[in-house]
This record gives sequence, structure tokens and C-alpha cells, in this order.
Amino acid sequence: MIYILLDIIRGWLVDNGLYFYFRVFDEIQFRTLAAAGLSFAIVVFMGKRVIRMLIKLKIGDAGETDAALLREHAASKANVPTMGGILICGAIFISSFLLADIRVNLVYTALFTLLWMTAVGGADDYLKLTASRRGTGRQGLYSWEKLVFQLGIGLIVGFFVYRYGVEFQNNQQVDSIAHVLNLPFQRTYDPNTKFAADGLIYLGLPAFMIISMLVIAGLSNAVNITDGMDGLASGTSAIVCFALILLSLVSGELSSAQYLYVPYVPLADELAVIAGAMFGACLGFLWWNCKPAQIFMGDTGSLALGGMIGYIAIVTRQEFVVLLMCGVFLFEILSVVLQVGWFKYTRIRTGTGRRIFRIAPYHHHLHQGGWAENQVVARLWLITILLVVVAMASLKLR
Repeated sequence: MIYILLDIIRGWLVDNGLYFYFRVFDEIQFRTLAAAGLSFAIVVFMGKRVIRMLIKLKIGDAGETDAALLREHAASKANVPTMGGILICGAIFISSFLLADIRVNLVYTALFTLLWMTAVGGADDYLKLTASRRGTGRQGLYSWEKLVFQLGIGLIVGFFVYRYGVEFQNNQQVDSIAHVLNLPFQRTYDPNTKFAADGLIYLGLPAFMIISMLVIAGLSNAVNITDGMDGLASGTSAIVCFALILLSLVSGELSSAQYLYVPYVPLADELAVIAGAMFGACLGFLWWNCKPAQIFMGDTGSLALGGMIGYIAIVTRQEFVVLLMCGVFLFEILSVVLQVGWFKYTRIRTGTGRRIFRIAPYHHHLHQGGWAENQVVARLWLITILLVVVAMASLKLR
């Protein structure tokens, strides 16, 4: 919104010699940093009020779990308010609305995705955490209901992002770099001509929509599964979001994209502002969520963060790079899939279900193995930093 207002009054500012004082808002890097700072400030300064409000509404974690090994762990966090994702998502939306160019299709699609996933997570949290007060047995949304909404937004996003990237020459649709399946170590541009390289795989609309659906739903669930220890999901998300700022800036600037041989997606650099807002909001949430946590993000925050990470991965055509960055998230959800699958398989074959891990997700396996909770969180942060370094370095190895 601020950028639009600047555009409207730019001529008047120039005529009156005032443009010098406002031209910094024309710099995408400044607006990205400003979005990060504003998001951080909103979460930190509004945190106490939101915590008090949620406690008053009794929207807290009941500390209930079916896993015997987790009961003591969960009991220690009983009555800590959840749904803190409204802080994160509210800060992201306000900062992005003010500092990103909301006329850009990719930006308002991102904000729509944010609101959609926040609503799904919020509905799940509210139903789950007010069940006893409402006197009903329903504990949140059913798994299939959440999955329908996650897959649904993935399909919608895939359709519109694909349409935004359509290019025409002589009234004929042509292959667009914005639709390339960007494989690891693949050069998108020929080093000599700077034109599109040979051998690129251009996705059609159905394939693009399917990939979008899988990435957004998969990362949304992966971040949700990871949200089980104080500061784990928020800290890990902050690290990934910082890297998304760089990916967006590179993908949205032609010379940078050609220099690193990655797909150039026009106006994708505006998503750096949104990634900056996500980064700042996650850091601000750590102020209240570090051990001992005063608030949890709940599904409201985790589903939205995962969905937005997936969205930026789709737009920038960096799905493989982002999935590498999100290795901790992916291993967490994989540990659950393996644990459940192996338990069911061995129960059918032997009559007794067996486990691969002490308990899933994997961060609880580490905790039960003797690691202190803060050790688990800090070490998984470090692993994420290393994965981000490797993922960003892979952009140069082409």
C-alpha cells in the first residue's frame, strides 16, 4: 500500500524536491528489511495482549496425548495458550499489505494463500481447544477435511501462478521459463547466449497444478508435525524464510537469474517482502515461544507457514532447493509415516506392532533418548542452517 501511494504522489514529490526522502521505498531490499522489522515489532509488542486474551478465552493446550511417553512432556505445557499463529499470520499480512506492491498478481495470491491456511488452521485449533467447553466430542477438523483444504489451495494456486507466467509471441502461447521444472544442478540459461538452455522440461497446466498441490500440502503438514517443542518450528521456519528472501530476489531480477542460471520469474522479487515479513514474524514469535514457551503457534501458524514456504517455492521454481532447506521438516513428517506404516505392517504380519523410533515425530525420539529439549531444538536449528547453506551453494553448482 505504501508503495502504491508513493507511485501516486511520485510526480508531486519530484516537483517539490521531496522525492529524495522517500525514494528508499522504491528499493525492494529496503522494503524487505522494513517488512521484517515491522513484523517483528508487531509480534513482540502485541504478544502479551494476545496471550492474555487467549488465556481469558481458555484457548490453551490441554496437555492431552495418547502416547504414554509424551504425557509427562505434554502435562508440563498444559494450559499454555495456543493459536499464537494469529500473531504470526496477522503480522505477516499487515507488513506485506503495507510494504509489498499489492497490485502484483503473485503478491495478492500469496496473501490469499496466507488467509486460507490461517483460516483452516484456526478452525482446527478452535474446535480442538474448545471441545470441552462446547460439550462436544469433536476434536478439531477431521484429517480428511484439512487435507481437502490443503490440496484445494494447492490446486488454486497452481492454476493462477501458471496463468500469470503464460507468455505469447505473435498471438501464440510459447514455452515460458516460469513453467520450467527446475531440476537440481540444471542450467536454465545457455552460458553463451543467455537464452533458454536446451533440454528444459516445460510443465503443462495439469502437471504444474499437481506439483503445486503436493508441495504446498506437503510442507504445510511437515511444519505442522514439527511444531512440538518450544521454539522448534518457529526458529526453523525463520531460517528457511531468510533463505526464501534471497531466492525471491534472485528469481525476480533477470541479470541475477541469468548469472546463477536459475529461472527468471517477473515480479517474483516482490515475494521477498513477504518472505521478509515471515522471517520477522517468526523471530518475533520466538520472543514468546522460546523455552519455557508462553504461547504456541498451533495449527493456525504452522499450516500457514508451511503453505507459504511451499507457495514461494512454486513461484520461484525452486521446489528442489526449498525441499532441501526444509530437510528437518521433511524428516519429521517422514518419521511419522515410517512409524505408523511399520507399526501397522508388523502388526498384520506378526500380531504385534513394532516401532522404528521410540516415538514419532523424530524430535520426541531424540528427547526420549536423553537429549534435553533445548539441545534438540538448537541442534535441529543448526542442521537447518547447514541445509540452507548447501541448498544455496547448489545454485552456483550449475
